[in-house]
Parts: sequence; structure tokens; C-alpha cells
Amino acid sequence: MTEASEATRRTPGTPCWASLMVHGLGTTEEFYADLFGWEYEPGPEQLGPYVRAMLGGREVAGIGEMPPDRQLPVAWTTYLATDDADATAESIRSCGGTVAVGPLDAGVAGRVAICSDPLGAIFGLWQAASHLGTRLAGGPGTPVWHELVTQDTSTVGKFYEHVFGHEARAHADSGEDFDYLTLSLQGVPVAAVHGVGRSLPHDRGPHWMTYFEVEDTDAAAARVQRLGGGVVQPPRDGLSGRLAVVTDPEGAVFTLVRGRG
Repeated sequence: MTEASEATRRTPGTPCWASLMVHGLGTTEEFYADLFGWEYEPGPEQLGPYVRAMLGGREVAGIGEMPPDRQLPVAWTTYLATDDADATAESIRSCGGTVAVGPLDAGVAGRVAICSDPLGAIFGLWQAASHLGTRLAGGPGTPVWHELVTQDTSTVGKFYEHVFGHEARAHADSGEDFDYLTLSLQGVPVAAVHGVGRSLPHDRGPHWMTYFEVEDTDAAAARVQRLGGGVVQPPRDGLSGRLAVVTDPEGAVFTLVRGRG
């Protein structure tokens, strides 16, 4: 995880933004405002009803509303930085992935595409222009880690290495019962791949998980329930600190984490 800092243009392949598409924008805004203290400003008009979540006047994430006729899964999407969305999209296709939307312009903010890896995990591409992505890295209410949860690490690890230049290394504790890769860029860990085999949730399939920092994981998980969300995995101690997997009222899954440092 990273210490608090102003964001600059991200190295290609670095998670740079997290965005959520929901059916009820107003009620979702209220949930995350109560949970994380977020305030909101309008997002790019090209994206339809969309807001940027803010902490201390700095952008941390985005929330948009689906058109009424769209019945897509409600899920947080991790966006990976690129300097050329079109070239990266072509590389994704050539390496067995899929480009479902775009690349297309989001006004002056940048250029965006929605893609999936060979096992079906959805992620976004973001080519920054005026919008560089999350402006606050570290601190309660901010996305501090992104982890791909999938069947196994071998196939998709190579995919992310080829497309984004990640260096994929097995975690020191990896073995027959623990399949875990760290994805690094220039020697810095930026994300991870966790192979869970048959334990993969049938209702979600392979997916990118966004971790949001909190001061107290147990208290935050209890607050999620009071606000109408749910707890998928109760608080426990993990690699990154004390974790809890939760859902918002529309079912979007995310992880709460209290860092160790």
C-alpha cells in the first residue's frame, strides 16, 4: 500500500482509478458518504449520470448510474493506466482478452476502455488527459490496493505481464495451498493475483477486488450492515492487515482494510 500523496501521471499498468456503476445513484452516494465521508462533484457529461467522490477536495473514486434498460452486474471496476488506450486494447485482444467497450473519449478527462482478461475478469483502461485518476493514495476512505481473484494465477499472470509489463512473482508464502502472485512495475508492487481454484464465488466469477482503507475494520464492517450493506467475510487478519469483505446495498463487493503501518 502507498502513503498519502498527490497523484501524478501513473506508470502504465498501475491501478489508477476505481469506478462503480449502479442503478440508484443517489442512495449509493449516501451509503458511501456515511461509510467513508465522501463528498461529490459532477463527472464527465459523456458518461451519463456520474459523480466523482472526493475527500478533502481530492478525487478518490467514481460512481455512475446505469441507463434504466441496462441490467449489468453492479461491481467496482479497477482501471489500469495506459499511455495509449488503443494500442493497449489491441494488445489485450492479441493476448486472448476481450475489449467490450471503447476505447472512446471521455471529454477532456481522458480516453477509456472496458476490457476483460482471458478468464473473464473485467477491468478498465484509462489514458489520462485532464483527469489523472485517484488524487489521494492512502488514508481512510481511499482505494489502497487492487487484487485479481481468479481460478489460478498461471494463465492470467502471463497475460498481465505481456500486456502491461508487470513482473509477476509468487508470494513468499505461495505453495500448494496458497496461489498468490504480486504484480510489480519497476520493482514496486502495484497489484496482486490470488488464485482460489474451486473457491471462486459462482455468482461473481473472476473479478478485480478494490480495497478501501479504514481506521477500524470491525467498526466499519458493522457500519456497513447498519447502512444496508452486507458482510461476505467477517473481519480477519490477512496479508495486508485486518480485512473484511463487504457489499453495498446494491451488492457491489469490496474489501475494507486497516493497514499495518
